[in-house]
Amino acid sequence: MKLGVMTVILGAKPAEEAFRYLSSLKVQTVEIGTGGYPGTAHLNPKEFLSDANAAASYKEMLKRYNLEISALSTHSNHVHPQKEIADKAHSDFIDTCRVAEKLGVDTVVTFSGCPGDHKGAKYSNWVTCLWPDDFRCILDYQWNEVLIPYWKETVKEAANYGVTRIAFEMHPGFCVYNPYTLLKLRSAVGQAVGANFDPSHLFWQQMKPGEAIKALKGAIYHFHAKDTKLDMANVHVNGVLDTNISHNIIEKSWAFRTVGYGHDYLEWKEIISSLAAIGYDRSISIEHEDSLMSVNEGLEKAVSFLHQVLIFDKV
Repeated sequence: MKLGVMTVILGAKPAEEAFRYLSSLKVQTVEIGTGGYPGTAHLNPKEFLSDANAAASYKEMLKRYNLEISALSTHSNHVHPQKEIADKAHSDFIDTCRVAEKLGVDTVVTFSGCPGDHKGAKYSNWVTCLWPDDFRCILDYQWNEVLIPYWKETVKEAANYGVTRIAFEMHPGFCVYNPYTLLKLRSAVGQAVGANFDPSHLFWQQMKPGEAIKALKGAIYHFHAKDTKLDMANVHVNGVLDTNISHNIIEKSWAFRTVGYGHDYLEWKEIISSLAAIGYDRSISIEHEDSLMSVNEGLEKAVSFLHQVLIFDKV
C-alpha cells in the first residue's frame, strides 16, 4: 500500500508548493481534484488540455517530489434532474478522463449521483426506505430509467480514454451509499464500476468497514482515509440520519474527524488488514474534513497515525 493525500485540502497553495510539503511528510501519492465539488486548484482540465506541454510538465513536477497520482477526482451529481447541473457534471467527468489519459491514470473518483423522483423533478430525492410503496416506484425510476442507462454509456466513453476504474464514493444522499448499492450498479453496468472506499461514511451509518471491505473484494479501486466520531448521546436521541444543521459538534449525532479521532488504532488496523486480505495494494488517500483541526495539524496527525497502521510491503 502507499500513503496518499487528496490535495484539495491544500488548495490555497500552488500545486508545486503543496507537493513539496507532502513530500516532506513522506507521502507517496496524490489524489488531484479536477472538477465538481473538489474544484480544480491543482489541475484545471480546460487549461491542461489546451497546453500541449502540460502533461510532461506535470509529470516532471511530480517526479521532483517522488509522488505518483493515485486518482483524479471530480465528485458531482451526474444524474441531477436539472439538466444544466447534470451536463456540467458529465462535462467535468469526461474532461477528467481526457486528462487521465495524458497522465497515464486509470482511476477517476466520483459519486454515483441521485436523480429526482420523476422526469419533471427539480431536486434529487434520496430514498432511504421501501414503505410507503411510493418509494419503490421512485427507486425503479431512478435506477432503471436514469442511473443504469447513464452509467452504461458513460463507462464506455471513459474507456475510450483508458479510464477503466470508476470509483464511486459510497455517500449518503446518492444512489450508491453502501456495498449493496455499489454491487447492484456494478452488476448492471460492469466491472469498470468499483468503490472509492471511505470508512467515514460507513461509520456514520454504523457499519463495520472491515466487514464491508470483505464484501467488496475485487471491487475496491481507491480508498479515502477519513474518520467519523459518533456522539452516542445524540445518536440515542436522534439517530444517525439527523439533519441538524448546527456547526456545533456537541449538538450533532456524528462528525467527520481526522483518522484516530473517531476510532482507535485497533479499528484502523482491522480496516487495513481487511484491505490486505482481499488483495488491495493501492493508495490510502487522506481526506481532511475535521472541523476541530487546522489543515496542517489534521493532515500531519493523519500521516503519523497511518504510518503506524499501513502495510507497506507485500508478503
